[in-house]
Amino acid sequence: MAAIVRYGAYVPCLRLPRSVVAGAWGGGRQAGHKAVANHDEDSLTLAVEAARDCLRGADRSAVDGVLFATTTSPYLEKQGAALLATVLDLPSGILTADLCNSLRSGTTALELAGSLVDTGRARNVLVAVADMRLAHPGSALEPWMGDGAAAFLVGPEPGVARWNSFASLANEMLDCWRTDQDRFVRTWEDRWVKKHGLLEVTARAVRDALDKAGVTGDGIAWAALYAPDARSLRELARSLGLEKGARTAEDLLDRCGSTGAALAPMMLARILEEASPGERILVAGYGDGADVLILETTEEIRRRMPGRGVSGWLARGKELNNYERFLWYRKLVEVQPPPALLVGSSATVLWRDRNSVLKLHGSRCRACGEAAFPIQRVCNGCGAADAFEEIALSESKGRVFTFTLDYLAAQVDPPLIQTVVDLEPGCRIYTSMTDADAGEVKPELEVEMTFRRTRKAEGFYNYFWKCRPLN
Repeated sequence: MAAIVRYGAYVPCLRLPRSVVAGAWGGGRQAGHKAVANHDEDSLTLAVEAARDCLRGADRSAVDGVLFATTTSPYLEKQGAALLATVLDLPSGILTADLCNSLRSGTTALELAGSLVDTGRARNVLVAVADMRLAHPGSALEPWMGDGAAAFLVGPEPGVARWNSFASLANEMLDCWRTDQDRFVRTWEDRWVKKHGLLEVTARAVRDALDKAGVTGDGIAWAALYAPDARSLRELARSLGLEKGARTAEDLLDRCGSTGAALAPMMLARILEEASPGERILVAGYGDGADVLILETTEEIRRRMPGRGVSGWLARGKELNNYERFLWYRKLVEVQPPPALLVGSSATVLWRDRNSVLKLHGSRCRACGEAAFPIQRVCNGCGAADAFEEIALSESKGRVFTFTLDYLAAQVDPPLIQTVVDLEPGCRIYTSMTDADAGEVKPELEVEMTFRRTRKAEGFYNYFWKCRPLN
């Protein structure tokens, strides 16, 4: 039987207070924050971070499937899962697939991964779910829509939580949608949507899953439920009869918002950090129907995952008390462009150098042992030609050797922090720093690497690795 073997998550470091959003439009004061992806992040980079958190210390060569779930893929025609597999340095001979355009794509991906394992089609399937949806500025949805990601490695038992049952229900309903020409999420009348959509449809799927598992609502200890806001989550829990027994990860909604397809998976990751052996967890995703998965924790749940997890990322938050900057991050306001830079992009060069650019591989000379980045065919130390092995640097820690603050290259968010970093394998890398304030940058500052989007050129997105402060 399939089980969740490992889990991880990612919450962007920036947190926009709901009071700041409401204040921009003259609304009432609202408590809590929503997590906001930085200007150099998108759903793919969020998924990469969650997957790295999940796979920290794992044997990546054993992963033979990758499923990427989102409603906000940066590409309409290009597979995100293939990019994920490359950046994570997974074997090339694996199954990759995207599940897009549905709020319940995350829970659907979990069930498909379990089915692949149960049928023997795959042994270890990585599921990465990420979203960063946009609401109309000034709308009731805007203060609640946050950004985030979760990832799970699904494999054979025992794992930390094994499958009990699964139920799925399809329901055609225009309650929450975007057309191919829409940038912002659209919704119909709130009470009708909630009553005949979220509450009724989820309840039917939950009953089916409980019947298949042979348990009642009293047998559920935890519930990870999709909801657009905290009030709707409480209503849903009450309608399912879970308000007295099962615990929900409601604080996740308060602290980072409703993260779309990633919300129920992120709640599940948060629950797995606290659950005890022998407890049942109900996971419900909603959107054009509902998916309900019932899991049961095992003794392996006592094993602490090496990643940061939801709680670790929540603890690293920084307040963003600037609504205009948020608008710029999402390109909702037009600002003066920076000075023209004589840089271009080439799909051919990116393909040729993908090991250095996407996987962050360097080289180590077999003759003298000197390490270098990017990969060097001729050793800088001894001059040996083509006598090197590739080394992975993405999980390496480092220290800032030197840095510069560029106030001309940035637009709304100066300065651009350019760094030279000494990585643990003994090589230096020249890259930008992100998620940092200029005042905290100094020589010897400990940093780690993070995968980010750098720019769009020639019609496609360019990605590369930046550094960020370790703590």
